[in-house]
Amino acid sequence: TGGDGVRAVVMREFGPPEVLRPAEVEEVRAGSDEVVVDVEFANITFVETQIRAGRPPHPSMLPALPAILGNGVGGMVAGSGPGTGRRVVASLNGTGGYAERAAVPASRLIDVPAGLALRDAVALLADGRTALAVAGRADLRAGQTVLIEAAGGGVGTLLVQIARNAGARVVALAGHPRKLALARDLGADLTVDYRQDGWERQVRDATGQVDVVFDGVGGDIGLAAFGLLGAGGRFCPFGMASGSFAPVTPEQARAWRVTVRSGAGGSPEELAALARTALAEAAAGRLRAVVGQEFGLAEAAAAHAAIEARETIGKTLLTVRG
Repeated sequence: TGGDGVRAVVMREFGPPEVLRPAEVEEVRAGSDEVVVDVEFANITFVETQIRAGRPPHPSMLPALPAILGNGVGGMVAGSGPGTGRRVVASLNGTGGYAERAAVPASRLIDVPAGLALRDAVALLADGRTALAVAGRADLRAGQTVLIEAAGGGVGTLLVQIARNAGARVVALAGHPRKLALARDLGADLTVDYRQDGWERQVRDATGQVDVVFDGVGGDIGLAAFGLLGAGGRFCPFGMASGSFAPVTPEQARAWRVTVRSGAGGSPEELAALARTALAEAAAGRLRAVVGQEFGLAEAAAAHAAIEARETIGKTLLTVRG
């Protein structure tokens, strides 16, 4: 870049993946209480594909244009001040991640534990805190049956491991043989392809009833999974890969005697604490980040297209340097 600018991926309009175009932008400068991070990996989330298309879960998530997408990065603290050279991951304010450098509030830096690869730490930044938050609300107990939708995805692969570590019986739902094989490899007791007619009967025949559903798909599949819960069950929606949340009404939940425990939010401090826990669990060998595919920075459009085509397994990252 010759010191004149930074390579980035800029979006000037909402639309198909092709609106993500490589460009050179002005050098990133740290504001007060910020540091600049030399980005090595940028996280890509499913929600970012929805934002790019102009159809986010909440209209407030649409950035002003032109925008650089990306809310999670990992790399080294740049410059010559205190902390230079620290291996860190950080969440941004929703934009700025698909670039060689990012300005980050110093308070948001999370140090990567020794022995944990930076790529794995970036893969765990958003999905790890989401999985731990969702699992924390589910009241997981040994011996109970847990059904996990989208079990081959970034959050799903972690939920399979968290439920397994809690001693639960894990039923993994996914829509591709590779994803089902991955879930088995991570410890799922039963894997079911939800593209097959009658998959609900397959689950019911094998389990009787389900105690917890982690719903990452929503729509009809989420609603069908809800129907497998027994009295006292917990329904935990965390995503809408189908395009909409499962249409479960409070009346249905009451009639079914099921509690709905939704949302994976929290204060920035709580989210950072969950991310730190996820990194510590991975460093200790209890959680494995599954990075299924990596794309170069200039290939951000191809990465979005692959996610939308359901071709990806585990986590998708942008490799910014190297």
